[in-house]
Amino acid sequence: MTSPSPSTDAVAVPAVAVDAVTKTYGDRKAVDGVSLTIRRGEFFGLLGPNGAGKSTLVEIMEGLRKAESGSVAVFGESPWPRNTALLPRMGVQTQSSAFFVRQTVHEHLRTVAALFGAPSKAVDETLEAVGLGQMRDIRVDNLSGGQRQRLAIASALVHGPELIFLDEPTAALDPEGRRDLWEVLRDLKAEGRTIVYTTHHLDEAEALCDRVGILVAGRLVVTDEPQHLINTFGASSRLLVPLGRIDEDQARELPGVDGVMVQGGHLVLETRATGQVLSALDARGGLDGVQTRTPSLEDVYLELTARQSPLASQHASNNQEQQA
Repeated sequence: MTSPSPSTDAVAVPAVAVDAVTKTYGDRKAVDGVSLTIRRGEFFGLLGPNGAGKSTLVEIMEGLRKAESGSVAVFGESPWPRNTALLPRMGVQTQSSAFFVRQTVHEHLRTVAALFGAPSKAVDETLEAVGLGQMRDIRVDNLSGGQRQRLAIASALVHGPELIFLDEPTAALDPEGRRDLWEVLRDLKAEGRTIVYTTHHLDEAEALCDRVGILVAGRLVVTDEPQHLINTFGASSRLLVPLGRIDEDQARELPGVDGVMVQGGHLVLETRATGQVLSALDARGGLDGVQTRTPSLEDVYLELTARQSPLASQHASNNQEQQA
């Protein structure tokens, strides 16, 4: 995937700038007034439940769809109507990527590379990077789903783009394939590439992303660094206590315990005051075998999406009406 380093001109201009963008399908707002800036060289994760508007928003950034209102700029230029000057600077992998299915893997990627004027050596380098080097002579229509996913990613990377859009790239990959792709993406970021990444794997977002944005029902509810989100929202820690050390009723009475459940041979205590609960447990029989599970981005995500979901909003509205 050798290519010149990303251009350093106009560094102050962000890779992507989205301002008050909306997109409606029928009576549903798929994207509802989203504003967002993605800096050059940033690894940005776009998260949200199915139907939250992630793919639609990314397609608007890519210039594949037209926003009904608002504006989008990629490297300071509008991607719509289709801006051919931007295409060599962008790499795009969608959930339903198209292939030259009657060609071999190498022929397919060579064709894609030629469309962008990429050097021929980039084809072999990219196939090796995504783990398809030994599949080069296999026809595309004989690939498995995971192998096609790797080829779609290779097609987005082969010309060395400055800005890379990856829409759930690890969805069909096995755990080993996921970790291999992580290393490829880390290398790309180290080269200064900008990566816009949608995923349902919250561990990926926490491990890879500089910042994440969480979409719920078309609205961007929060944008921040993963660790800062975890610290700010103060999601509960979990203490795993061996069964028999303390019963459920006694656990609920401990100061600082917010919830108690039995799970996998342990009594699980949820708390936002870990030190206080550990002290209480120590006084009641010691801490031998007690395990601590710190909050993760997934905990914050689940809390935020539950709080922001239309169902939760309707429930809160009903409660307010009943209290009135």
